[in-house]
Order: sequence, then structure tokens, then C-alpha cells
Amino acid sequence: MLLTLLRRHLRPYRRDVTVVVLLQFVQTLAALSLPSLNADIIDNGVVVGDTGYILRVGGIMLLISAVQVACAVSAVYLGARAATSVGRDLRRAVFTRVQRFSVAEAGRFGAPSLITRSTNDVQQVQMVTLMTFTVIVMAPIMMVGGVVMALRQDVGLSALLLVVVPVLLGLIVVIALRMGPLFKLIQGRIDRINLVMREQISGVRVIRAFNRQPSERQRFARANSELMGTSLSVGYLMALMFPAVQVVINASSVAVVWFGAGRIDSGAMEVGSLVAFLNYLMQILMSVLMASMMFMMVPRAAVSADRIEAVLGTEPAIVAPARPRRLPAGRTVIELDRVSFGYAGAATPVLHDVSLRLEPGCTTAIIGSTGSGKSTLVNLLPRLVDATGGVVRAGGVDVRELEPAELRARVSVVPQRAYLFSGTIASTLRFARPGATDEELWAALEAAQASEFVTGLGLDARVEQGGSNFSGGQRQRLAIARALLKPADLYVFDDSFSALDYATDARLRAGLPVATAGAAVLIVAQRVATIRDADEIVVLDDGRVVGRGTHAGLMEDNPTYQEIVLSQLSAQEAA
Repeated sequence: MLLTLLRRHLRPYRRDVTVVVLLQFVQTLAALSLPSLNADIIDNGVVVGDTGYILRVGGIMLLISAVQVACAVSAVYLGARAATSVGRDLRRAVFTRVQRFSVAEAGRFGAPSLITRSTNDVQQVQMVTLMTFTVIVMAPIMMVGGVVMALRQDVGLSALLLVVVPVLLGLIVVIALRMGPLFKLIQGRIDRINLVMREQISGVRVIRAFNRQPSERQRFARANSELMGTSLSVGYLMALMFPAVQVVINASSVAVVWFGAGRIDSGAMEVGSLVAFLNYLMQILMSVLMASMMFMMVPRAAVSADRIEAVLGTEPAIVAPARPRRLPAGRTVIELDRVSFGYAGAATPVLHDVSLRLEPGCTTAIIGSTGSGKSTLVNLLPRLVDATGGVVRAGGVDVRELEPAELRARVSVVPQRAYLFSGTIASTLRFARPGATDEELWAALEAAQASEFVTGLGLDARVEQGGSNFSGGQRQRLAIARALLKPADLYVFDDSFSALDYATDARLRAGLPVATAGAAVLIVAQRVATIRDADEIVVLDDGRVVGRGTHAGLMEDNPTYQEIVLSQLSAQEAA
């Protein structure tokens, strides 16, 4: 999977990769030529006292060293540029794919895991790409070239390589195989750390309100300790590898000097050749050692590549058709025709045979107990999820035959949880309509009953992530203003008035017909006062429509509605 991922994303950088390989090849050849030249200086210059020869060959070595340095620097620069470009492209690809996910796909991976995959996992792949350009390209050339050059110096002494290299490779492979499963475990435990941290930061007020700091510290400590334990296991293996490799290298150097001294004494070998052989042996073993570093990184990068591919390979459930139909001009009527919806693996559907027609100029309300399927129904309207039974139509066209962006341009939703992005009040509102003027912003704030508190702050007032520097009611009103700023055929308010006081709620609803300019309005609520004046009230119970009509009509003949109303209002208030 790692090779497939790299091959696909390195394709645009073929030129850089080719140049890096050539530069590394030249650099390695230069490095391999230096020990032989050094041997010539010793045998033909130092031993015989020929200073001119020493200077001439030494000058050649300096020139070769300069070429080697230039090639090394250029190769690292181009390799780093290609590797970081691959990292950038992978992050963009993951982000783009996640943006296309429906609620189901995003929920399956989970936000913490998606964050880890687009940051830590991409970093692992990027790092192994860089190491490939700087190490893997050079190591095989160095190893093969070193063996050839060592044989040129002394064939008999080269027999040591038949023992040393297999021992070193076997040692590295055994340790690397032990590391593979541990790296997979580490990435999963990083996901767990992100999950716990995300929950604790988001829910800090709840934690403090219930005095749960000690238990949350313990929960984080467990996740942290599990990650530390796995990381230590990897660290122990790495700590074992380097001393073991060093022992093999030092033992081989001693063996070369021991056997080489005997060959020099017998006249079968020159002193310079022994020195050169030692250098080639070090080059060979260092290339093996560099490759061993990749053995440590590749398993973790392979796990990360699998996790990235899992995201990139997931096809979103909500996709545009090959030949999308267009919505008709004018106001769009959105309707649900005998719609059912069930989550994958669930025993029973969330919605059963629901029919609903949302017409321009009409306010429709949905009320029901918690878990009755109200928010799921809302998700069907802009096609955040697809119905598993029945049809959702917009302008008489099945929404699955439409371009999702065109459908969503006709629908403006205030979600159940009023989420505000960091920035200013102006940028928060212009999220819905980037070209809106300040006058249009103030008109939307006025309609949402938010102008009073915004006047004291100004449109350039800072909004923290999630709107955490505003109260719940202020966040809801800013979210409502944001939705009203967007021209739409349907405005959906998913329990969006729950944090408002009754007076503000009443004023806001009274102004909605003007603010929505005759579009259809759908209000989802649990508070009866919010929906009692709607043109039509739909009562949901356990995912089924058990009543529809006006407040007065439902109070006469619908027991479910009567129970909801009388749980909130007295009989006199409900009349």
C-alpha cells in the first residue's frame, strides 16, 4: 500500500526524482573513489616520499570531494522539496475526501482519527519519502560498489564480507519484524489520545460542573500510559539494534586488521590497500546501517499509508449523478414522499413512512420527544444523508438526481448545535454569503434579535473557536443571522430557539416571514411555545408521523400532542 501511495503521488514530481537519483549516483561514485585514491597516496606517495604525487592525487581528491558535497546538497534539497510536496498533496487529498463524506462516513472514522490521519500519518509517509531520496537511493549503490571496490583491493580478505553482511542484515530484519505490529498499535493509541483530549477540551465545563477532574485525569493517564508503554517497547528494540550493529561493525574491523596484518606481512597486500579495504568495509556496513533506519521507519509509514488509503479509498455515499438534472427556476417546493431511513447495522429504522410537503410562504413545525427522528429528517432535506426508503424531491425532482451543491444552495440550515468558526462576527456571518455588505449583516442581525448585543461589540469583535466567548443564546442568534443572510427557498431551524427566552423567541418568530422573504420555513422544536403558531404542525413519535394539523386541531384529537403540550403548559395556556 505504501509503494502504491507513493507511486501515485510522486508522479507529478518525476523530474525531481530522476535528478535526485542521478545526483545520488554521482555522489556515491565519488565517495567510492576516494579510498582507492587514498591508498595510492599511501603506497605511491607516502611510502616512497613522493611529495608531488601526494599533492597531485590530493588535489584530485579535493575536487572529487567538492563534487560529492555539491551533489549531496542538491539531492537533499530536491528530495526534501519532493517529499514535502507529497505531504502537502496527501493532506489536501485527505481533506478534500473528508469534505465529501456524508454523516455516516465521517462518523465511522471519527473526528480524532481523521485528524491523526491527515497530520501524524501524513508526516510518517512524508518522512519515509525524504529518507528514501537521501538513504535508500544511495545505500544499494554504496553497498554493491563497496563490495566491488573491496574485491579490487584484496579478494581473499573480501571473504569476511560473506559472514559480516548476512549477520548484520539478519539482525536488522529480526528486530524490524518485531517493530511492525507495534507501530500499528502506536497509531491507534495516538487516535485514542486525540479522542480523550478532544472530549476533555470540548467538555471542560461539564467536567468541572460535575467535579470529574480526577476521573478524567485517570482516563487520560491510562491512554497516555498505553501509548508510552508501546513507544517504550519500540524504543527498547531500537536501543538494542544500534549497539548490536555497532558490535558487528567493530568486530568486523578487528577481523580485517587481524587478517590483513598477516597478508601484509606475507607481502600479499599493501598497507594502502588495507586502509582502503577498511574504508570500503565501513562504507558497506554504513549503507546497511542506513538501510536499517529505513527498516525502522517503513513499517510505521506502511501502517500510516494503510490508514490514509482507508480514507482516500472510501467512496462517499452522497455523490453527484453523472448527468445531474437542474432545479426549476423560482421557489422550490421540497417534499418527502413515504420516506424511511435506517442506519447501517441498526435493528430498526429511525424514520418510517414519513411524508411532508414544504411550500413557499408556509411555516411547518415538527415536534416530538427526544429520539423521535427529528434531526435525521432535517439531514435528509439538504441531502446530508440519503433516504433508505421513499423519495425526497426538490422542485419535483428526486434529490439523488441533482447536484448536491445546487440543492444545498437552496436550503439554509441552523443546526441543533450552533457552531461558529473562529474569526470576527462579520466573517462568521459572511460564511453564508461572502459578498454581503455591512448593511445586509445588520439587517440579518436585526431579524435574528442579535443586533442589540452586537452593537456594543461591533462587527469586528473576535469570535473564538466554536463561539466559546458567547453565551448559548448569543451563539444561537448569530447562527440564525448567518442562516438568514443566505438567500434560500427553505430555511430550517433545528431546535434553534431552545436557548432563547420566550420574549426573544416570540419577536424572532414574528419577524421570520419578512426575513425569509416568503420562503418555506421548517421549525424543529421540543418547546410548544415555539411552534404553536405554525401553519402546520407535524407530530413525530418513534420515527412515525402520528399527527398533523394546527395547534388547535391537534389539541382536540391527538393524544401524543396533548401529552407534549400539557407537560409544558397548563390547560389554560394550551387553549
